[in-house]
Amino acid sequence: MTRMNSRLALSYKTFRQLGFRQVSLFAWYQVKLRSGLLRLQTRARETALDQDLQLAVGFLPVPDQAKLRAVLGDDEAALIQEADEILAGQVRLFGGEPRPMKLVLDEPLDHWTRYKSGQYQGEDIKFTWEVGRFGWATALARAYVLSGDEKYTRTFWENTETFLAANPPNRGPHWASAQEVALRLVCLSFAYAVLINSPETTPERTKLLVNSLAAHAARIPPTLVYARAQNNNHLLTEAVGLYTAGTVLPDHPQAEKWRALGWRWLNEALQTQITSVGAYVQNSANYHRLMLQAALWAGVVAAGRGDAFPTETQTKLAAATRWLLALLDEDNGHVPNLGPNDGAYILPLTTQAFSDYRPVLQAAAQTFLGGRPFPPGAWDEMTLWLNFQSPARATTLKETNTPIRISGTQSWAYLRAAEFQARPGHADQLHLDLWWRGLNIACDAGTYLYNGNPPWDNTLAGTGVHNTLTVNGQDQMTRAGRFLWLDWAQAEVMDTGYAESGQLSWVVAQHDGYRKLGVLHRRMVTCEGDQWLVRDQILAEADEVTDAFKVRLRWLLPDWLWELEHNVLRLKTQHGPMTVEVTAKGATNLCFQLVRAGELLAGEGQVDPVQGWYSPTYAQKQPALSLAVSGEGPLPLTLTSQFVFPE
Repeated sequence: MTRMNSRLALSYKTFRQLGFRQVSLFAWYQVKLRSGLLRLQTRARETALDQDLQLAVGFLPVPDQAKLRAVLGDDEAALIQEADEILAGQVRLFGGEPRPMKLVLDEPLDHWTRYKSGQYQGEDIKFTWEVGRFGWATALARAYVLSGDEKYTRTFWENTETFLAANPPNRGPHWASAQEVALRLVCLSFAYAVLINSPETTPERTKLLVNSLAAHAARIPPTLVYARAQNNNHLLTEAVGLYTAGTVLPDHPQAEKWRALGWRWLNEALQTQITSVGAYVQNSANYHRLMLQAALWAGVVAAGRGDAFPTETQTKLAAATRWLLALLDEDNGHVPNLGPNDGAYILPLTTQAFSDYRPVLQAAAQTFLGGRPFPPGAWDEMTLWLNFQSPARATTLKETNTPIRISGTQSWAYLRAAEFQARPGHADQLHLDLWWRGLNIACDAGTYLYNGNPPWDNTLAGTGVHNTLTVNGQDQMTRAGRFLWLDWAQAEVMDTGYAESGQLSWVVAQHDGYRKLGVLHRRMVTCEGDQWLVRDQILAEADEVTDAFKVRLRWLLPDWLWELEHNVLRLKTQHGPMTVEVTAKGATNLCFQLVRAGELLAGEGQVDPVQGWYSPTYAQKQPALSLAVSGEGPLPLTLTSQFVFPE
């Protein structure tokens, strides 16, 4: 009875905090799924329908060989190497190392409704889905333009024929998510537009693709209610998929309906999922990039039809471009590993590393802001493919309403202080990301896996692995599911200060994530030159709070040579030695603990196996140093961290 009451209380809280609209949409999706209605609406077939339709031509401007070579420069070899790996049956998932490309699954396939999201055959289902997104097809198409070698087109068609035969419409896990279907539709459309004039693109193969794209498009509308309930990149990408299908299949009886439905929800998503200051609803740097790339692709397709984004959409995309530009480290093109990072790169039209955000930002800035923030380089390839003339572009690359970025001489920091308008992905208020001369000194652990076996089932979303402070061992918010946080912690900026250069040099912010304990967490970050001071305070919300509290401050640092002496951690970087010194006021029983890859290096106490890891992209993790400083006492409690870099 107690467990039932607990579930009812959680359900009520979820309904109250997420709102009637989102909960009711999700409930309707569950009714359709469990009643068998979706099974009827998306009947499984052995092959796609045999329809005699034409594919549109010319909707994607394809650069010629000379332009592509001029942009790539010395990176030509990198593109050819990736394409040759695909010829050898290898594919790079999530920007990682090559691994076998599995197009045919090992077991007979059932209707897609029989497959639950999460795992497939004991493995995170994203490994299966990523191959089925067909991002690898873009590498083959680009290599064909660069080299003119028909082997790349031949491999694309052979792989496509194999995949479509082994994964017929609405059968198997590749059809279980309409988002995966939509992303595959986009990549297939891109590849066809590039390879249309190849002799390998025969009428028979074109007909196969026409029918497959129609089946892909038909799969999306029946579950669009789920995407609307999520109101995140699912809705955005599925809308893009529908709009693309309606454009590339102009003779299909449903083409106009698909275009109208896709255009409506695409603009709805962009206008509601991007805040007025440009932040993206999923509070994730990688999903922010995905959103910009989806918008760029949709804009190119729309321009081919003579359509243009409404002014409100243009304004939001301009703000979103500025927001992500403000998080860029100019030395290497990287950004903080903010929020969920599932390794998505839906149109990887670049030879640059997964961690380099310049390709997308160069294209987005050129399109939505009317200027290029970076000098010419190999990161211009995406601009070559996805640039279109935006009729309502902004006139400046910079604006003041950006993320909280504090600047030093050769260093900078991002302070996470969000006012959530939609459910957050990570409990990471007042997390601090610190960068110095291209090095991510204090970093965000990332994600690693959503659907792994414990403890790797999206565990890195919790407060305890972020560069912030926990009270009494609790998260800032209530975890109600693998991807669901309730009782959102809201942050506010209390005060700011600026240097003579006009750059932000100090900020004070606080959040209310520990209000159920009657306390607030306030953080002040100050920079002078390249010396950083971070002061964390736990303060009572009311005078009657007299209890003692346990606090723990954590810093995630690179896996460098180290020396811990009392309260000072010395690290050896490629630019010279640096120190992290932590002092406390009002706290007793002070304890320092250094952990690497889940193993205790110094100090004492139990170690959480997820501590001391850094995940640069999905399914990858590498050792890092996790410095934890804990103590206890009555309020107020203060922990002060000083980062000192060599001059």
